Amino acid sequence: MREQERRRLDAAGRERMRSPGRPPAARRGERQRFWAAIARGLPGEDAAVVAGVSPAVGTRWFRQAGGMPPIAQSALSGRYLSLAEREEIAILRARGCGVRDIARRAGRSASTISRELRRNAATRGGCLEYRATTAQWHADRRARRPKAAKLAVNEPLRRYVEERLSGAVRRPDGACAEGPSVRWIGRRHGRRADRRWAIAWSPEQIANRLRVDFPDDDCMRISHEAIYQALYVQGRGALRRELTACLRTGRALRVPRARARGRGKGFVSPEIMISQRPAEAADRAVPGHWEGDLIVGLNSSAIGTLVERTTRFTMLLHLPPMEGHGGPRAKNGPALAGHGAEAVRDAIAASITTLPGQLRRSLTWDQGAEMASHAQLRIDTGLAIYFCDPHSPWQRGSNENTNGLLRQYFPKGTDLTRHSADDLAAVAAALNGRPRKTLGWRTPAEALDELLHSCRQGGAATPGSPEAGPPGLTWDPRGGPPPGLYGPG
Repeated sequence: MREQERRRLDAAGRERMRSPGRPPAARRGERQRFWAAIARGLPGEDAAVVAGVSPAVGTRWFRQAGGMPPIAQSALSGRYLSLAEREEIAILRARGCGVRDIARRAGRSASTISRELRRNAATRGGCLEYRATTAQWHADRRARRPKAAKLAVNEPLRRYVEERLSGAVRRPDGACAEGPSVRWIGRRHGRRADRRWAIAWSPEQIANRLRVDFPDDDCMRISHEAIYQALYVQGRGALRRELTACLRTGRALRVPRARARGRGKGFVSPEIMISQRPAEAADRAVPGHWEGDLIVGLNSSAIGTLVERTTRFTMLLHLPPMEGHGGPRAKNGPALAGHGAEAVRDAIAASITTLPGQLRRSLTWDQGAEMASHAQLRIDTGLAIYFCDPHSPWQRGSNENTNGLLRQYFPKGTDLTRHSADDLAAVAAALNGRPRKTLGWRTPAEALDELLHSCRQGGAATPGSPEAGPPGLTWDPRGGPPPGLYGPG
């Protein structure tokens, strides 16, 4: 070691230090802004832009942390020097100001400034050169208080948790049922793919079962959140990351709650939710309010269903696949299966416009992506569109019941594309010809016919009135129901 460098180390009062590595890509403030944006439901790339770092850095932060924020969102206490104060100290030090002068200008004690210059200075060359970013880095490293995870130091507890997560499924004779062989790929299992067979208790079940199995052993206690952290956070050193495949969801990364809550469709606004639907639709006293949905079959085939709430009259939508279905799909291209937003919009418009205007008051649908073009549908047909709450099929009870009846003709797991438009018309006629208990054993066709007779008794419709229907209507509402929709009542 050179004599000059030894003198510098003696003046610094400590031995030579090796650099602990490259400083991180961003400071505490950037990381806090990143995780705050993640908590608001933004994707990792967008959260990185908000934090002022590159999207690649944001993606790496999210994956390394397992989707869980590793840094507290609370601001540092005023007793600690901030980065802004360290930058001011670095500027004053470069100007040649003394310790007491810097302390007076920064509003800190002289001992605080002296300790800061000695502890957090850059020492790569053996001398004390103070730089704000390096000092902040040293301070952050020193402030860490690493604590060994409970599962890492308690072997019986870790073995219990692992057995309940990934233990083998056994047959009645005690032999192991291997199940399909699934390779761990570091991310969630694919759609409609085999999954690993295991006992697969949830962390909450494991945490609460410990109290039953070990009522007097306080060492055998752990919270379900600690199990999740041991699975998702890298560096905890407790549970293997591939055990996430044994969770019910199979997620390799944890999904923030705000992101899960924000999975609603962007085309659904509060103004068109079912809570805003007129009260007349709820009591079924006024006809013309419809419910709609899709029944899906093999190879993403689908049939659209429309049910009138008052009469239970059913109309089926033919949704044939588009050209190119089954081949490679262009990115951001149209849905080739035949039940994309544009195809469903056109099919509803073609069917609903055959009805008189007073039978076209509203349509209630679930929040499926096939109704993304509902605004244009409303313009084309004059039909008010409303959406059910998420996961609330009971809000379309008539439609769900009708879909169950239709499964007699279109069972699950069958290819629905083999049925032509004439086949759907025949099935709709059969369904509309069945007597219903809720209609006093009348058929939906007879109930609709009575409504049309009441329209006829009200007088001829003038052009442009709701009774006249849209321009180009080929069916006179006074002449009976639309031909071909159902057979004789």
